[in-house]
Amino acid sequence: MHTLIQALLLGILTGGVYALMSTGQTLVFGVMRVVNVAQGIFVMLSAYLSYTLHTHFGIDPLATILLVIPAMFVVGVAVQILFIKPVKRRKAEVSFEQTLLIMFGVAIGIEGILDLIYGADYRSIHTSYANASWEVGGYTVSVVRVLAFGVAAVLLSGLWLLLRKTRFGRSLRATVQNPVAAKLLGVEAERVGALGMGVGVALAGGAGAVYGMLYPFNANSSYDLISRLLSITVLGGLGSLPGAVLASVAFGVVEAVVAATISPVWAPFTFLAVLFVVVLVRPQGLFGTVERGAL
Repeated sequence: MHTLIQALLLGILTGGVYALMSTGQTLVFGVMRVVNVAQGIFVMLSAYLSYTLHTHFGIDPLATILLVIPAMFVVGVAVQILFIKPVKRRKAEVSFEQTLLIMFGVAIGIEGILDLIYGADYRSIHTSYANASWEVGGYTVSVVRVLAFGVAAVLLSGLWLLLRKTRFGRSLRATVQNPVAAKLLGVEAERVGALGMGVGVALAGGAGAVYGMLYPFNANSSYDLISRLLSITVLGGLGSLPGAVLASVAFGVVEAVVAATISPVWAPFTFLAVLFVVVLVRPQGLFGTVERGAL
């Protein structure tokens, strides 16, 4: 029982970080109908930025988040303007396959640049508190994981406030729910799309900074990560932010419990088996709807 509860705690903390990554991916799909297969490499790019700021300038990894998030917001807007927007201007409707190929191309390009600059060696962000832990009721909790969960909670709360309490957030939600009606009501779809892409990638920025403190990484780490994020997004329901959060926590818990009680090798396979069953029974995911837009 002690091992199980310890695994549950680890799974919840890890799930918070997954939620930060997957909500950004879900947001981009909701606003732009783009499956952002580059989200994994955006997380890696953010991890490298945080690593560079910490290693060369001595900035605490948590403090680098204040610099990495704005930088990744700019990257997201640039990707939309330079790669997505030109295609949409040439064609009245861009297919799912086209956007998938565009984002895959972006991911490959960024991966190549990171390999060129940093090489294929694994990097990690070391801090004075990297190995610190707290004892809570007989259970050991990693300080870094608690801090990472706290960062995720703060940023996700900020996203909720942005979507619910600001004019831009209302425009974003309107675009998700009904793009055509939003345009008729005066919402600038292109501007909202660019900013929405920026916000989605900025969330990857926050996740990348804490990811580098938790795991060794290189550019190729994005492949394992994007497979997990796509699984989470599909399970939660495409376009559903609450679904992405809950599916992320579920993924983290299943991964940790199976790793602790059976074997770490079986952890991802167990979740994929659950995902397979859910998709068979409910193809739109647990919280998705048949209609587009569930934000």
